[in-house]
Amino acid sequence: MTMLVVEVYARKDCKPCGLFSKKSCCVLCADVKDVISRVNNDIPFQFKEVDIALDTALDRRYNLDIPTVFINGKKAFKFRIDETEFRKKVRKEIIKAGLLRLSIKKRQQYT
Repeated sequence: MTMLVVEVYARKDCKPCGLFSKKSCCVLCADVKDVISRVNNDIPFQFKEVDIALDTALDRRYNLDIPTVFINGKKAFKFRIDETEFRKKVRKEIIKAGLLRLSIKKRQQYT
């Protein structure tokens, strides 16, 4: 079974936001990571942080659009994340993955 992947594209230093919290992370990034962490406690998925500063193509593309959240490779949120909406999107992707596996199994049974 392939696990759902949630990725946050940001910078490790978070400087472009200009919104620093007491931690070395900006407020936007900290809020996004807090929401993702809370949801991940209830719904299992793989969480990855992608430092766009390490890849010039990503840095160019997402330079000021951080944090950006992807669910299974699909852009889901930019800057802020709504917990209720995030939960809905994660559940939807899990259901889609389950239905895809079922349809593949059925096709294999009939061939």
